Amino acid sequence: MLFRRAVLLPVTLLPLALAQVPQQSPNTPVFRTEARDVIVDVVVTDDKGAPITGLKSSDFQVFENGKTQKVDFFEEHTARTLPPGVQAGLPAMPPNVYTNVPPAPESDAVNILLLDTLNTPRQDFTYSRQQVIQFLHNVKPGTRTAILTLGDRLNFVQGFTDDPSKLLAAVEDKKNGAQPQESPVLVSRSETAEINATIAFRQSSLGGSSYGAETLQRVYDRFQDFSQLNRSMLTLEALQDISRYLANLPGRKNLLWFSTEFPVFLLPNQSERGTMQDLAQPFSVVRKTADMLTTARVAVYPIQAEGVMNDSWFLADSGGPANTPTYVGGTSTSPNMGNAAGIMTTSGLVSDASRRAAILQQMHQLADDTGGKAIYNNNDLAAATSRAIDDGSHFYTLTYSPANKKLDGSYRKIEIKAAGKHWKLSWRRGYNADQPDHRALQISSAPLHPLMLMGLPNANEILYGIRVLPAAQQPAPGAPPTGKNEKLKGPFRRIAVDFFIRWSDLKFTPGPGDTHKANIQVEVLAYDRNGSALNWMGGTLLMKLSPDTWVTVQKSGVPTHLEIDVPRDQDVVLSTGVYDYSSSRAGTLQVDEPARPEAVKSQNGGQ
Repeated sequence: MLFRRAVLLPVTLLPLALAQVPQQSPNTPVFRTEARDVIVDVVVTDDKGAPITGLKSSDFQVFENGKTQKVDFFEEHTARTLPPGVQAGLPAMPPNVYTNVPPAPESDAVNILLLDTLNTPRQDFTYSRQQVIQFLHNVKPGTRTAILTLGDRLNFVQGFTDDPSKLLAAVEDKKNGAQPQESPVLVSRSETAEINATIAFRQSSLGGSSYGAETLQRVYDRFQDFSQLNRSMLTLEALQDISRYLANLPGRKNLLWFSTEFPVFLLPNQSERGTMQDLAQPFSVVRKTADMLTTARVAVYPIQAEGVMNDSWFLADSGGPANTPTYVGGTSTSPNMGNAAGIMTTSGLVSDASRRAAILQQMHQLADDTGGKAIYNNNDLAAATSRAIDDGSHFYTLTYSPANKKLDGSYRKIEIKAAGKHWKLSWRRGYNADQPDHRALQISSAPLHPLMLMGLPNANEILYGIRVLPAAQQPAPGAPPTGKNEKLKGPFRRIAVDFFIRWSDLKFTPGPGDTHKANIQVEVLAYDRNGSALNWMGGTLLMKLSPDTWVTVQKSGVPTHLEIDVPRDQDVVLSTGVYDYSSSRAGTLQVDEPARPEAVKSQNGGQ
């Protein structure tokens, strides 16, 4: 069992600032290299969408800019679903006791559901949200999922969990921002129809003159450009934040993006670069976003929140297409008029067809550029979501060192071929050969911290449990806080965290006289509900175990104890972690608000 009676060990808990990873001697030679490995995740399915399993490296050919590349590393990743009839879950934990032992086999990929209100009309968002809720009622055990929303900023709804009840509660909680709302910068189709009707009325009121209508059209076009620029910049910033959040998490990340429009380019062609220039979109921001998504191994699955894409006059709030002109380049087009080229056309059909074509192009390009798949013209978004997660859960990872070593900023096209003639392959189609950002590549002196960001999935290389209770000794009024944040403002309450770490997951080194040594880091971080760090506490355990203690540890695990102060009247989330310096293995575990002192007192009958 993971939880047994705690045993006091002869260990030393050093302050974190004084007990970092051993540093190299100034005389130790340091070798630096710019060698790069390109990592490509490839999804292989048959013509019915079922995964092709059991492939080998020899089944694939990899090309970069048309030149064959040697595959240096190859690995198959599976969904790891439970056999039929096997129930997921763990035995019930005692009160206030938690574990990072996964309740079901976990896939190598994780999934992020991004509900977009910035680029989605209210009615489309409502529909897609209902479909996500339906999906969560039937999600497969062991599916690690997080939920974010994008409005005027990126909102954290629920961190990674394989507990569907937590995901459902988070989506339905009105405080989390996953409720329908109007986009502050999106011009909806009904609003566009109203503006076109206003322009038509102005033309008719001027006796057929197009002067006033053309002026209104120019103003409207400028407003549309300004709106799209705002949305694209906010969307690019959100994608950067998501990449930054996921960068230290190993493996593939499937970003299921529910939206009506996708106003970004990641790897734009020449025509799209011209469009970006017209809208004043900085290419440097686009390029940085693409590089960050590539480094974080994020595969985007654009999902059309509208479902089946209807023409605008089928909307309940549309006045219909009849006699409503659309102005293209200052020339009126209507069911009874020709365009500037003299070609007869129906304005509503042309407008809606152009809109659909532009959106589908955006979706396919996002998917191709990142290795995902575009999902559209499907009203059953719940089933489509499940298929997308299944698609991204079984993949092959291929790594190669490119023959072209130059980091010249050029775009490198990646092509993957496989032996099966009828197989369908999805992979990231290229990358920018940019110089790496060494600031982002620096090894943290606190290796656990990047894995302990609020909402990240638990790391399971080291399994352990924690017991979280109010500390026996609460802080005195006016006393400084216990923890590393000296600026934390009181009044405080103190939380005690007892760790029980599985000894077999740690690397112990035998010493003289049957002693055993190990060197691990143990951390606790307290966050508020918005993900801001409130306080943190931890340090390094330098263990030298006697033969008798070694025998005891093999029976009961490695215990340790930390205490941390948090604001007395504020709900918190605790992120805990264990890192083994000898093996570079880590374990993390996040828990919601622990029991308050008054709650424990009530549980104990007022004692």
